[in-house]
Amino acid sequence: MIEKPKVRAVEAFPVEQQGQTYILLRDPSGIAPEPILIGMGAYFLVAQMDGTNERLDLQAAFTRRFGEIIPSEQIQQLIEALDQAYFLESARYLERVRAVAEEFARNPERPPALAGLAYEKEPAQLREQIAAFFSHPGGPGQIPTPRSDGAALSGLIAPHIDPRRGGAAYAHAYAELLTRERPELVVILGTSHYGAGPQLFTATRKDYATPLGVVRTDREFVERLAARYNAGALFEQELLHRNEHSIEFQALFLAWALGTIGYQVIPILVGSFHEMVLSGETPAYDPRVGGFLESLRAELEAESRRTLVIAGVDFAHVGKKFGDSYSADEKVAEWVKQEDLALIENIKRGDPDGFFADIAKDRDARKICGLSPMYTLLELLRDHPARLLMHDIAMEPQTESAVSFASLAIE
Repeated sequence: MIEKPKVRAVEAFPVEQQGQTYILLRDPSGIAPEPILIGMGAYFLVAQMDGTNERLDLQAAFTRRFGEIIPSEQIQQLIEALDQAYFLESARYLERVRAVAEEFARNPERPPALAGLAYEKEPAQLREQIAAFFSHPGGPGQIPTPRSDGAALSGLIAPHIDPRRGGAAYAHAYAELLTRERPELVVILGTSHYGAGPQLFTATRKDYATPLGVVRTDREFVERLAARYNAGALFEQELLHRNEHSIEFQALFLAWALGTIGYQVIPILVGSFHEMVLSGETPAYDPRVGGFLESLRAELEAESRRTLVIAGVDFAHVGKKFGDSYSADEKVAEWVKQEDLALIENIKRGDPDGFFADIAKDRDARKICGLSPMYTLLELLRDHPARLLMHDIAMEPQTESAVSFASLAIE
């Protein structure tokens, strides 16, 4: 029996059913494979499960809040249901993590976690879906004929929002890639949404499978990078790659634009720099960040292959879903747009210092979830000019929230 239940870091969304509001609990890491739906009373109890409260404490808190006594047996049933679904930090959860990690380790490929969910699973339907992104409102129009006579891109900033919402921005980014000389090595810097602890950079040796084929990882490069980088352990949290979408979506669009032959990728998840935002310390001065930049630069400088650096990122996350007290309405959207465009001016100049200072000035009030990968890209490509291809904001009225995103080409 779990004496003091502690709920893991999971997502909670309000859901309306037959005029009633429920809360959907979902584990974005995929360790808990199925979401669960609970009522508002149960959600109140879940919010108290921080590892310090026993059943009697939970019972007393419920009575204070609702003026009713909930039977201890019902609280125990809720605790057991949460544990059965792997939503509690417990021995059962740790065993599940071990089993998932072993299964992931045995597979030389990282399976496409969101195929059939965020994008079509069948290749023919997927190609039709991506083609439709080009004709979406705000899209670039016709798919350009691939060319190899255009100057190679040094970098690309593309979204990681669900392609069904940000398809036009993906189309702009990868249309640009089609008109340039093909890269032979692609460093993909993805936002690590679920990482925790001091490790900021997480690599994988695994190839990224997509419905359009397998995008191959340069394992020898990744191994050399891990051996060179002594300010962290690049494979310590490799399991984070299993369900993280920020690199998956870039691998998907690379496979669509370039096929799967003639280039290799370096998939790197980048964790939060939030502590540096709060302290005002420029990330490059943190040994973990500075050491990674130095190591990756050294490996890239030794390369003879044409190299492209992609950051799979979104920009602002505002509104009640993301912890703000206010709703994301049109006025908030206009504020986000103006602030984003001002931030993008730093990207266009290739100025990582200005980029970070712009976010730190208000302690990241817009919650730029792509801060870390974008800063890393800008440091690698310092002084490279960029061109804005598209900026957009996805409004989410049901949660009174909004997410902004953009595509930029870096020369």
